[in-house]
Amino acid sequence: MCLAVPMKVIEIRGSADDFLTEQIAVVDADGIHRETRLDVVDYWPEVGDYLIIHAGFAIHSLNPHEAAINLELMREMFAKMPQRDQPEADAESVRQDAASRGH
Repeated sequence: MCLAVPMKVIEIRGSADDFLTEQIAVVDADGIHRETRLDVVDYWPEVGDYLIIHAGFAIHSLNPHEAAINLELMREMFAKMPQRDQPEADAESVRQDAASRGH
């Protein structure tokens, strides 16, 4: 399953009118910063706008109200996920499961 994440634009690099420049936004979600491509977004963003990010590309713009709703729903989903105390043990169980299936 793929998940597209709403993130806030904190920096723009390049120009919407010049495809020879890099067209990148630096975006933030809860203190996590990422660079994202702006090649396919539905409109050129400004600092402070929200974008839906998927696989390193901005694919859709959101108004702040829509972004807040989406982020809250994602936080609720995360809060309801089972917490794993020992990531090493989980990774080993995944390896063992894959090996038992011949992968």
